[in-house]
Amino acid sequence: MRALLWSLLLVLPACSPQAAERSPAPAGAEASVHPVSGLPVIPLTVTTQGRTHTFRVELARSDAEQAQGLMFRTAMGPDEGMLFPYDPPRVLSFWMKNTVLSLDLIFIGPDRRVINVAANAVPYSEAPILSDAPAIATLELNAGRAKELGIVAGSRVDW
Repeated sequence: MRALLWSLLLVLPACSPQAAERSPAPAGAEASVHPVSGLPVIPLTVTTQGRTHTFRVELARSDAEQAQGLMFRTAMGPDEGMLFPYDPPRVLSFWMKNTVLSLDLIFIGPDRRVINVAANAVPYSEAPILSDAPAIATLELNAGRAKELGIVAGSRVDW
């Protein structure tokens, strides 16, 4: 019974898109593997106000990876995050169900520019968090990190 309950918990979406679809891997990405999630880890840069900051982000491509997202995680480094890529672009909807960490959700448009930042998403909330326009990806960082680094609409994101 416990095994069945645990397997059901793993498929519930949390801090993940509410309607995730599979997306291709980024071309030419240098990857390693995250020790907790087992997901590929790739470099990602955000350029804003003439400064570039580099992150190492987990890449959640499949439905299952996106449904799991960062739920139940209790720690993430300041230069770590999770990237949810999509093809084709669409208006994205996330929630924080079963997500312990407060996060900034950064929605990225087809031009690789930030569309909007949903700062300080509330842990465990089931309220939808939406992109303001069709997006090709969402980047999740620790809450407050976007403000600290000056990441705003129009900032450039590359991976």
